[in-house]
Amino acid sequence: MPSPVTLPRLSWGDPRAEHHALLVHGLGSSGALMWRYAVALADAGWRVDAVDLRGHGAAPRTLDYGIDAYAADLRHTGPSDDEPWDLVLGHSLGGAAATVASADTPAWTRHLVLVDPAIHLADADRDVVRASQEQAFADTSATAVRAAHPDWLDLDVELKAVAAAQASRYAVEQTSEQNTPWDVRDAASRLSVPTHVIGGDPAVYSIFTGGLAEEVRRNPVVTMSVVPGTGHSPHRDDPDAAAAALLHTLTTWGLPS
Repeated sequence: MPSPVTLPRLSWGDPRAEHHALLVHGLGSSGALMWRYAVALADAGWRVDAVDLRGHGAAPRTLDYGIDAYAADLRHTGPSDDEPWDLVLGHSLGGAAATVASADTPAWTRHLVLVDPAIHLADADRDVVRASQEQAFADTSATAVRAAHPDWLDLDVELKAVAAAQASRYAVEQTSEQNTPWDVRDAASRLSVPTHVIGGDPAVYSIFTGGLAEEVRRNPVVTMSVVPGTGHSPHRDDPDAAAAALLHTLTTWGLPS
């Protein structure tokens, strides 16, 4: 069993709020970049924490960057009242780690939202991820981020540049190397809490689509929606639409939205 590290947090909303949510970012990113989901939840009355994953942002550096290690850190991350999370939302790598954490410890969270989760990466997807990360590390300036993502909000460009500069290149590279094959489909099949996938638009780019999406959705607790016109990061490609997709899901579950 991997030994956990303590993950730093950013927080939004009233600390005394009844409902607590945890937000988990993707590879090469940071907790700060989950701000649009955080603001939507805080405005709906939630207390929200977003973590930096190991090797990212201000989090501790380690040697182990297997998905099981990321999941171990998340399982040891709980609300201040020591109750289960009411909601955990994970993007990409964060979605994979949250899937493993929830499957192995169902009492960790009552609800799960996965944003274009990295449940299984085929070789072509791994190549796309590798190229994207190499580009990010080659030039971590806001100018380079803006050139790669001309439609993003200035805030997301700024935060992505900071995240790329803060992330450990070793951690990002080892996350790819140590997870070969990259496959948490078994964990997805064992999910037992209400789970909703917010997917990117396959017409743009998504790593959770086609046969993989069909396979995961055979688990009756899993539902799915797509944010039209967005790619792998809906919350940066169309922040308001991504937030609306999250709030709609909460409404279907009878949670504050």
